[in-house]
Amino acid sequence: MAPGALTTDEALTIPVAPATPEASTINEALTIHEASATTGWSARMLRYIEEAGLVAPRRSPSGYRLYGPAELQRLRTLRELLVAFCIELSDVGFALRLRDDDRLRQALEAWFSSEAVRPSEVDPAQWLAFEQEKHTQLLAAATAGLSKEPVAVAAGRSKEPVAAAAGRSKEIA
Repeated sequence: MAPGALTTDEALTIPVAPATPEASTINEALTIHEASATTGWSARMLRYIEEAGLVAPRRSPSGYRLYGPAELQRLRTLRELLVAFCIELSDVGFALRLRDDDRLRQALEAWFSSEAVRPSEVDPAQWLAFEQEKHTQLLAAATAGLSKEPVAVAAGRSKEPVAAAAGRSKEIA
């Protein structure tokens, strides 16, 4: 680096002399398109990152997203995290959700520590067919868009949400 030259981080923190207080905020930040060009994330991806709660840019008085040095740093370190651990943005979004949602965290811990157990009413010789039927019903419901919640259906049994059945021993794994 040449003597007296500024690093990228230093260059981003030097404010441009504003004409008004409102201009100060705008001149010290980048619009979404400028941030996109700087970071390599598309404007659409920057909106997704904001929607996921990973980076929250300020807004101008007219509602434009403003990316200052802090937001640019978060975007840079987010990309570094994704590369270092070979993960996707959805993984980071899920980790944030997991950190904030005690019920989800507890449900996952219970699932990780549980083992598959044949339901007592299912004959051992019929367990495979029983599980296949449950999967067929789950896929049909998902395809039809009827429900986000899985439904367990066995021959001769009525529909019952898996979440409700999960409280009975460890029948549904």
